[in-house]
Amino acid sequence: MEARKHTLTNLSLLRERLSSGRLRSAKMLVGSLHPSELARLLESLPITDRAFIWEMIEPDDEGDVLVELADEVRDGLIQSMPAEEVIVALDGMEPDDLADLVADLPEALTQEVLRSLDQQDRERLDTVLSYEEDSAGGLMNLDVITVRPDVTIEVVLRYLRARANIPDGTDSIYVVDRNNEYFGSVFLSRLLTLDPTSSVAEIMSTDMHPIPTQTSAEEVVWEFENRDLLSAPVVDEQNQLVGRITIDDIVDVIRDEAEHSIMGAAGLDEEDDMFAPVVRSARRRALWLGINLATAFLAASVVDLFQTTLDKIVLLAVLMPVVPSMGGVAGSQSLVVITRAMALGQVDRNNAKRILRKEFLVGMLNGIAWSIVVALATYFWFGDWAIGLVIAGAMAINMAVAAVAGFSIPLALKRLNIDPALAGGVVLTTITDVVGYFAFLGLGALYLL
Repeated sequence: MEARKHTLTNLSLLRERLSSGRLRSAKMLVGSLHPSELARLLESLPITDRAFIWEMIEPDDEGDVLVELADEVRDGLIQSMPAEEVIVALDGMEPDDLADLVADLPEALTQEVLRSLDQQDRERLDTVLSYEEDSAGGLMNLDVITVRPDVTIEVVLRYLRARANIPDGTDSIYVVDRNNEYFGSVFLSRLLTLDPTSSVAEIMSTDMHPIPTQTSAEEVVWEFENRDLLSAPVVDEQNQLVGRITIDDIVDVIRDEAEHSIMGAAGLDEEDDMFAPVVRSARRRALWLGINLATAFLAASVVDLFQTTLDKIVLLAVLMPVVPSMGGVAGSQSLVVITRAMALGQVDRNNAKRILRKEFLVGMLNGIAWSIVVALATYFWFGDWAIGLVIAGAMAINMAVAAVAGFSIPLALKRLNIDPALAGGVVLTTITDVVGYFAFLGLGALYLL
């Protein structure tokens, strides 16, 4: 919270100094900020101001800032930069960070960046790029410290002092044989506190199981969360150590997944630029608006089937929005619960039927309880028990169906390789609207005419 307030304060100060013409003071403020703060500031500025601030950032810091930016904002800045400036900005970056940028660069510029790397850096970059972006291999950092099991703590400490520095986020070093096969890990705290004559084999831990390179980012997050890890080794199919994942990488994944869920529910991309041109933003949003319009017409066609009923019993038109609205809320509750459970790996074939039964019963129980409330409210409002019973029955049906739909839709979409966060809400709304209108007007046609 304090960090967020600090960023907002810096943004306010920066705007104040720019508007008053204090450019030197503004540049000093820009130079004092962390790359992630600069990225948030740039994303919060209109495109013209963004380009002006970008010129104030030191070339040595540009690469670190680019890594932190949303894709569209980063693409806009890179397009305005000469190829030579891009190459300078990316010079010296870690392979995992560089891989994130290179994947989004134009092909010609990518080739120039690759030619600017020496043989070792190019091979390291190729290693990271050979894995899927959302896998352990795509997340890992190649900078690791390894030791053999037969050396003593004293030898390891001398080796670390000779290195002069160790990779950021290092809380343990990894034990491998001469073929680089992973054996275990040694926490730095143990190296500093145990008998220097002890061997690495005596003090190493084998409890930290390595993560295979093909493991999905979702599963990696689960490992860190449930095992309270700060870092973890990554191995290939031959159990050879190839890199490590640190907690800062996991925080980025969690943040990206959260933003994706929030934005995806509205059919939007979390990487979009808030200050993108109006036409471009409108075009992107038009697709899901069009899909929603199509589903609305589908619901309207159901209402049209009962036009005669509505003409004869006008009160049904007054109460009609209540049923799909309640069903939509009930379905959304199940949808959110199941989507979260899927993300945490809590749903499988063994418990799916039990969870489905539970969601159905929850929907039925709430449907019956609230249908009684609505029936009473309708009677006191219009003085007609028949209409009250019709809307109560329709609500009970729709809320039960909505609960089942909220459970089933994420599973079905995942099986079709469609992101539940992106399409689940639209599908659910269609079902609750169609079933709600059909149940309410159908029961009305049966019992009130």
